[in-house]
Amino acid sequence: MSPSLSAVVCSYNGAARLGRTLDALAAQTVHADLEIIVVDDASVDGTGDVARGHGITVIRHETNRGVSAARDTGLRAAKGRVVAFLDDDCEPGPRWAELLLGGYAEEGVAGVGGPVVPVTGDGFVSRFLERNNRHEPLELELTVSAALPYRLWLYLRRQWAAGRTAGRVAGGRRDVYAFSGGNMSFERERLLAAGGFDPRFRYAAEEEDLSRRLRRDDRLGRLVFVPEASVAHRYTPTTRGMLRRSLSYGRGAAMQYLKWPAVRPTVFPWPVLVAGLALAAVRWPAVAVAPVLLPLLLYPVGLRNAARGRIEALADPYLLMAQEACENVGFLHGLWAFRRMFAGDGTGRGGRQGT
Repeated sequence: MSPSLSAVVCSYNGAARLGRTLDALAAQTVHADLEIIVVDDASVDGTGDVARGHGITVIRHETNRGVSAARDTGLRAAKGRVVAFLDDDCEPGPRWAELLLGGYAEEGVAGVGGPVVPVTGDGFVSRFLERNNRHEPLELELTVSAALPYRLWLYLRRQWAAGRTAGRVAGGRRDVYAFSGGNMSFERERLLAAGGFDPRFRYAAEEEDLSRRLRRDDRLGRLVFVPEASVAHRYTPTTRGMLRRSLSYGRGAAMQYLKWPAVRPTVFPWPVLVAGLALAAVRWPAVAVAPVLLPLLLYPVGLRNAARGRIEALADPYLLMAQEACENVGFLHGLWAFRRMFAGDGTGRGGRQGT
């Protein structure tokens, strides 16, 4: 009998962390109905040996091809009706698979995902990331309009939303636009019919690209976010690593813009505004205080958390602005680096694909 759910774990040099993920999968309440596949993306640290030591099926890439290609390899090898995707530093709770499968009992559901909760240890950067989780799902309101004024309004509303505390937007079980790639599942046949994952998205934005293709082909159905189906994202963060990921997010956004004609450019306004004021202060020193204090108002989540006793959160706006500035730089770099990537397959600016 085929398993109900195939869990695909993609790993690159994950030998030190993969075992915890596999132990968590072994402890699932529906383990007997679960297939586990590890895709080893050309690791050089014995990642495949760790997986085989747990009795897990391993598929190895001989060259490093990136997360989208690894997920696609796992998808095409999977036998379950539903295929779920995890990263090698994500540990699901014991009812994770059960809760994902339960989400498909509702009518018209094509995908079910859950939260990716950072568990990063002590230190300021760790607490910052726990307060400002970047792995929230993309909300369904993004489908209303791609117009820049509307997207700017969503951005401003998110910054000032009273329900946004400790890096979370209030909300329970709901339909969403796209999941975080570290905790998502789909009906296998729908993904195969849409062509699977696009391997050109090596580091970021593959989830949103997949959602766009499913919507384009009218195969999507509903994507349901289940807050109880969480995974713990365990890693040791650094400021440098955090900003490097932001550069990758920006490059992924550039690929979205280049691939999909209706997508608008993703540029965050506040770093541009503050940089402009800093340059103006060279000529007019009287405005020098503005770029120093303005981030506290532009990113009010820092003030809200500080008012709750987390005084160190007053530094959060400056790190948030640095993340957005890196995404802007990554976006500009991606526009140049990937300018010809989609030219030959009927996609790209002016191509035949739509949103």
